[in-house]
Order: sequence, then C-alpha cells, then structure tokens
Amino acid sequence: QVQLVESGGGLVTSGGSLRLSCAASGFSLENNAVGWFRRAPGKEREGVLCIGSGDGTQYTGDSAKGRFTILRDNAKNTAYLQMNSLKPEDTAVYYCATDLSCPDDGYEYDLWGQGIQVTVSS
Repeated sequence: QVQLVESGGGLVTSGGSLRLSCAASGFSLENNAVGWFRRAPGKEREGVLCIGSGDGTQYTGDSAKGRFTILRDNAKNTAYLQMNSLKPEDTAVYYCATDLSCPDDGYEYDLWGQGIQVTVSS
C-alpha cells in the first residue's frame, strides 16, 4: 500500500524543538521531492518547506527559514522535519507529502499523510 505516515508530534513549549518523521511505504522516496505543509485552525494550508530529489532544499515561506530543516534518510525511506525555536503560531496539523517535484504553491502534492498535531504553548 502506497502511503506516508507521520509521527513525532505533540505538545511543546515556546522555544522548544520537535522532530517529525515521515515513513513511506509502497514506494521509494529517494527519487521524489518530499515536503511538509501545515494547516492551522481556521486557516488555509500553508507550505512549510520541501526538498527536491537532488537534496536542494526549497523553502516555501519565511516562517521556516532559519528554524526548520528537512532531512531524508533514503536507507530508511523516511523524511524528517526538524523544528527548532518553535512559536505558538507554529501550532497546526503538519502533513508530510511527496511528488515528483516541489510544488510552486507549497502544498499541492500528489500524495500526503494523515497529518499530525503540533501544539506550541506560550
């Protein structure tokens, strides 16, 4: 079954860190772009960042720059979102997603996971 499964979310205080994992099954992430987008309560989807198959990270928005990093472990067929210096406005459901290339709008991917909640308290 082709799917992405996120893990590692939860509650963290402002300034803290979290690492989200995205495990792929049924296909290989290695030759795909992989990224993360999020949806905060009452807001539209927002692209966080994406990494192309050539490992060139592309940031969708200013919110991630300098704080979030995307990593991939091809041997484990898993991608990670390392989030540092978290802020309350980062509270959202985070989705791992993949496509042949990083989408221009940051969130229109071919395949995405079920999402995982990240809550940052002040």
